Amino acid sequence: MQERAAKTRQAVLEAAAEEFAERGYEGASLQRVAGRAETSIGALTFHFRNKTALAEEVCLTGRARFGRSLAELAPAADPLRGLRALIGTLARLAHEDRFVRAVRRLEVDPPDSAPPLAETWLPVLRALLDRAHRARSLRPGVAPEEAEIMLAHLAEGAMAAHGTPVARDSVWDVVLHGLAADRHETGGQDGRESPQAESGRSPA
Repeated sequence: MQERAAKTRQAVLEAAAEEFAERGYEGASLQRVAGRAETSIGALTFHFRNKTALAEEVCLTGRARFGRSLAELAPAADPLRGLRALIGTLARLAHEDRFVRAVRRLEVDPPDSAPPLAETWLPVLRALLDRAHRARSLRPGVAPEEAEIMLAHLAEGAMAAHGTPVARDSVWDVVLHGLAADRHETGGQDGRESPQAESGRSPA
């Protein structure tokens, strides 16, 4: 019985995440959530007394998943490659994780009053830029503070935009290549050089 209740609760949460991500708080309907979860309104309200309680639990779940994904990023010896890995993770979560999509939608729609997700990842981005600056990995004249503003706006755009992962990666290869000092090459999450770096190399 407890296992069945737990499965129903999880199904409701997943259905609610999809509903809030698509329609926001005001547009979301408990009836549609129950339909998506293939359960009854009575079963839904047994676990979540109202729409506010459901939205709050979706946000808690989404923030926890988001935080775990950032914590699982492997420390990068190269801060610019660390930046690329961070931005790739942000874009992937925003496009592939229904709970993260719901949190982002509910940030601009009540009832979520928690700090925005950006307050979770901006300090990571800032620390990587500071490391790059100290290592002289940034192009001369590029201030970390200015780079942070630009990258933060572009990261938000990557999280909101549609497109294939390959296309998004190519854009970020170009952006980070523009920030890098001439002696520096950026690369993908797996440590390989970017396609731009490879194509610019003369044949042996």
